[in-house]
Amino acid sequence: MTRRLSSGGTWEQAIGYSRAVAAGDYIFVSGCTSVDGTELVHEGDAQAQTAQAIANVSAALTGLGASLADVVSTRMLVTDISRWAEYGKAHGEAFGGAAPAATMAQVQALVDPRMLVEVEAIAYRPGIGQPGDGQPEAVQLGSPGSPGTGQPDIGQPEAVQPEASRPASGRPESSGR
Repeated sequence: MTRRLSSGGTWEQAIGYSRAVAAGDYIFVSGCTSVDGTELVHEGDAQAQTAQAIANVSAALTGLGASLADVVSTRMLVTDISRWAEYGKAHGEAFGGAAPAATMAQVQALVDPRMLVEVEAIAYRPGIGQPGDGQPEAVQLGSPGSPGTGQPDIGQPEAVQPEASRPASGRPESSGR
């Protein structure tokens, strides 16, 4: 059995994914970026964007009853590998005690050209995928009774733009994931 967490964002519905999925003893957190609500924050600051992305990972984990201390693996997708020390510093500050396995790889671009980093995580917590006493199989961050942060739209744009209003790149003009 699995438990799923949604941020309620339109990207999840449009693309067909969950912010996080607890399956068995693991939680898989989808890529998180430097978005607070629906707004990209810390434009141009690699370290601050990484810290915000990790804060969004933390919110997803909290929503399913886990924490950053449970993280066993991370993947950082970065747009400029020459700034590895900036991304790495924020990662080390957040995960230094847990010391998860980690990968940092450069990608050509993220969904919004102002985004510098996207962070995915896998956490281990025995039994986390099994609904417990009164725990639902699906949770939405910010919904009544959820353990989430009250941010219903972490890392999601307000709306997916129809094809006609998309720029030539084909990417939505909103803040991105």
